[in-house]
Amino acid sequence: MTAIAEASGTHTGGCEDMGRAWWIPVPPLSLLFLLFRAAHSTHAAGYQTCPTVQPDMLNVHLLPHTHNDVGWVKTVDQYYYGVYNSLQHAGVEYILDSVISALRAEPSRRFVYVEMAFFSRWWHQQTNATRKAVRELVRQGRLEFANGGWVMNDEAATHYGAIVDQMTLGLRFLQDTFGDDGRPRVAWHIDPFGHSREQASLFAQMGFDGIFLGRVDYQDKELRKTKRELELVWRASASLQPPTADLFTGVLPNVYDPPRYLCWDRLCDDKPVVDNPNSPEHNSKELVDYFLNLATTQHRSYRTKHTVMTMGGDFYYENADMWFKNLDKLIRLVNAQQAKGSRVHVLYSTPACYLWELNKANLTWSLKEDDFFPYADGPHQFWTGYFSSRPALKRYERVSYNFLQVCKQLEALASPAANVGPYGSGDSAPLDKAMAVLQNHQAVSGTSSQQVVEDYARQLAAGWRPCKVLLSNALARLSGSQEAFSICPELNISVCPLSQTSARFQVAIYNPLARKVDRMVRLPVSAGAFLVKDPSGHAVPSDVLLLPQPEGQKPSPELLFSASVPALGFSIYSVAVVSQQKRQGHFPWCIPQKPRPGVIIRNKYIQATFNPKTGFLMQIEDLEKQLVLPVSQSFFWYDASTPHIQDHQLSEAYILSPDGMQLPVNSSAQIHLLKTPLVQEVHQNFSAWCSQVVRLYRGQRHLELEWTVGPIPVGDSLGKEVISRFDTPLDTKGYFYTDSNGREILKRRRNYRPTWNLNQTEPVAGNYYPVNTRIYITDGKKQLTVLTDRSQGGSSLQDGSLELMVHRRLLLDDNRGLGEPLLEEGSGSWVRGRHLMLLDAVGKAAAGHRLLAEKEALSPQVVLAPGGGTPQHPGHARRTQVACSMAEWETWPRIRLSLAHLEPIFITLRSPYARSAPEVAPAQDLPSPYPAPVGGAQPQLQSLRSFQALVLLGLNSHLPCPPLPWGTTSQVLQPCPSSIRTLIRSVWPFLDLDPHSWDQPPSGDHSGLRRELPPSVHLLTLAHWGPDKLLLRLEHQFARGEDSGRNLSSPVTLNLQNLFSTFTITHLQETTLAANQPRASASRLKWTPDTGPVPTPKVPPLDLATIMLQPMEIRTFVASVQWKEDAWTPRDAPLQA
Repeated sequence: MTAIAEASGTHTGGCEDMGRAWWIPVPPLSLLFLLFRAAHSTHAAGYQTCPTVQPDMLNVHLLPHTHNDVGWVKTVDQYYYGVYNSLQHAGVEYILDSVISALRAEPSRRFVYVEMAFFSRWWHQQTNATRKAVRELVRQGRLEFANGGWVMNDEAATHYGAIVDQMTLGLRFLQDTFGDDGRPRVAWHIDPFGHSREQASLFAQMGFDGIFLGRVDYQDKELRKTKRELELVWRASASLQPPTADLFTGVLPNVYDPPRYLCWDRLCDDKPVVDNPNSPEHNSKELVDYFLNLATTQHRSYRTKHTVMTMGGDFYYENADMWFKNLDKLIRLVNAQQAKGSRVHVLYSTPACYLWELNKANLTWSLKEDDFFPYADGPHQFWTGYFSSRPALKRYERVSYNFLQVCKQLEALASPAANVGPYGSGDSAPLDKAMAVLQNHQAVSGTSSQQVVEDYARQLAAGWRPCKVLLSNALARLSGSQEAFSICPELNISVCPLSQTSARFQVAIYNPLARKVDRMVRLPVSAGAFLVKDPSGHAVPSDVLLLPQPEGQKPSPELLFSASVPALGFSIYSVAVVSQQKRQGHFPWCIPQKPRPGVIIRNKYIQATFNPKTGFLMQIEDLEKQLVLPVSQSFFWYDASTPHIQDHQLSEAYILSPDGMQLPVNSSAQIHLLKTPLVQEVHQNFSAWCSQVVRLYRGQRHLELEWTVGPIPVGDSLGKEVISRFDTPLDTKGYFYTDSNGREILKRRRNYRPTWNLNQTEPVAGNYYPVNTRIYITDGKKQLTVLTDRSQGGSSLQDGSLELMVHRRLLLDDNRGLGEPLLEEGSGSWVRGRHLMLLDAVGKAAAGHRLLAEKEALSPQVVLAPGGGTPQHPGHARRTQVACSMAEWETWPRIRLSLAHLEPIFITLRSPYARSAPEVAPAQDLPSPYPAPVGGAQPQLQSLRSFQALVLLGLNSHLPCPPLPWGTTSQVLQPCPSSIRTLIRSVWPFLDLDPHSWDQPPSGDHSGLRRELPPSVHLLTLAHWGPDKLLLRLEHQFARGEDSGRNLSSPVTLNLQNLFSTFTITHLQETTLAANQPRASASRLKWTPDTGPVPTPKVPPLDLATIMLQPMEIRTFVASVQWKEDAWTPRDAPLQA
């Protein structure tokens, strides 16, 4: 996005060359030869390749760069190929062609590039000769990559997991392509509209030495210029031990644009440098004088003998020669003034080289511990509207992040069989790249044009397709059965063709969390009654809900049942219609609006009371903790089209600027009440375009509010911004709390900034903050937390109140370059979402909201199949569930069962209880003596292998048997008698069996873990990383000292030995967060804050059995693994209806 030019001070910086002294007196020829050889033998594009500076002068670092939005006004492909230049003149492939040619033409020139989504595409289209030349430019440090992510991500609407993924994708491309020469040292976030503290923490953990920002609040910037604090140390975590999350931060003087009159791009109108004194256009003297004055003025705002000028902008350098020829002249002319006494030295430089000079100054720097939100570039221009813009896209991005993690995990657990299998070629990479594109600061932010939003959605959909293939291959591999698997992406609007048309089907539910999850499953079905069975064949409670529809339409039935899914695994449930009676089901009944006792929904833990006159929620109660809180919740809207100040900036995609008055959608809501054994719901209808279901499932400890908003009416010529508001009597004293990118919590205070005295000019917009996953208020005793299912804007504008903006529909453009209003039509105009409300005591609230946020970010994936599939592994008989009675167990050595839907199968019970076993001889290879079974009969065993089959059959009713001698398999549900357990224990040391299998969950509950991870640990990443390698990230998800109830804020130690059931870790290497540097050898520049120096913590020794995590710590590993053959097969459940 085009930066707004500002008259401001300047940075200082530069880089001293350690191996080439081009500006000192000429040394002897022999020394020159040695220096030349040393320079070219150094294979490092770090700080050693920086240009020489003049230590006794003001050094002005010119940073030639281009900022290439990965989608904004045009789509990604339109920007790359230069299509539709009538919308915006931009062609990235021509920019890169031109820049590389210009760099090769003159060895002093340098350039900065950022977006790997574009560069990687360009790279793959180049010849070997061009690639070789580019590698040399990178090695010399003349082409520098800053940031290095797939995109320059947004910092408000992005989840930290998605940020880590997109940075990892880009940095891995650079590492694979250029090695350590291509590794960025500096983060470069020049265009995001505000900056989060968590983003800085992640950059520090990735190994960056510093970050440069373009946009900070205008009041903040002016004060920092005055105090010379535009460069600082940002302490980005209250939990991680400094300097782990400390990041040097510099604010650029002119956002990221060139200084006025010094733009020489085809998109600019500034005059070129005319240095011919005989030309009537000669202007070099005026430009040199202007430049020297500008450099001196900028320098007054910074502290070293270095300043910086960004020489580039949005899609600049399509004609790089135009830029570089003028810059060459400017450098030559300005430096020539040194002979006349000038103390200014100008040079081509890069962000890393400028940072290097700041570090060598060895100063102490001011310390910042909050964030840079909200951002305003004028008194009435607060960039807080985009926190909520395009909520449908924001939800699609969050759901896609969830699905991508499921896809990556199954790709890791199922080994290469997930990529090539019976359903074709599956791959997580396309969705990984599409998700990376969505993190762009013009994408998930909701600030791109309508056609670009549709293209983003297209890219996500295209990425889902190969992931679905991968998921099907993995499920077939791990379950042992090949089915017609399908995903219903429109379950949120009760659409799923398979469940709505089938008399019987299966529901496979995959849980991406490292702990067991209990989840209510809702599926649209046809009318009738249904029988739902768990993986063991036992019926589970279920309900059919008849949901009201618009007048004239039939009720929409939904099947509801409770599922339990093991850690990092899946369970398979079967569903069958048992009655075609059309009126079976629970229907919500209308509650008339008249004086009467409050309408109540409740379960074991929570009770919610509604005002029968207004239909609004009026109280929530935690029955277990005996906490009661009056709370009123309803919907309001801001007028976004009526200026309340003359020449006032109106709300649009970026800017939030309402008139301040909150208008109710309605003064009451018509309500319907639904109660079943599994769920209780209050259906609220506020208007034709606003409704809500307040829901309480059995056993649930939070209240769910599912809202539906849109299309927002604008026939009255008023743009509207809709909020959900919660009002309580809590005495919050102006404070509220929001998350930072889904991780650490930041304390907010109304009409206040921690680092300067705020002149508040916008009481609504100036108090809005990004809410990525949760917002809460507290009086020090009780805490009310509301969790979101996507990024939204939120605030507390009155004590005891909090609000979240759920939708916006606006009529005017912002004049910020987008060129169209935020007026979505079609699917994006109608949005459904959820808020989850928690009431808790302050000391115990963190456990509730952190674990619930984890479940929401990575919720179970529901996959449907018609059933009756074929075995996946050739030669294996199809397994089925067979229950054997005790009498059958004791007396039948062989049972033949014929089932109506299967071929006849044979089941052999080789047990010590069998009085006789045909065709067997005493086992000579087992220890003797050993306990005799009941009745004193000596068991007869054919071999040790047969005894293992016996053990599996008798040990645990939940384990399927391996093939028996005549090739059949079975699955016995009868518990193991204690005498058999005694026998098994006596011979256990001689058997190659896993003792954990004694406590395995029922058959069909397939887990990728042998044991669950503790609640404080989150499995952030499990992904394929290469042949026989996986990427593993483990995260402590609690902050230091925030949980006093369950001690979840304490350090935790993990044992990774034999943790995973489908593979064994044979070697482990710890890396930095983005997995592009070994942690043991990674180092960062050291900076001293004005609070005093801090020692760098030592890297702990790596021991697979003792991996320790401190609060809020993320540890990243590249694991060499060996997959186990048929690791999950012994526990497979049948895929049958």
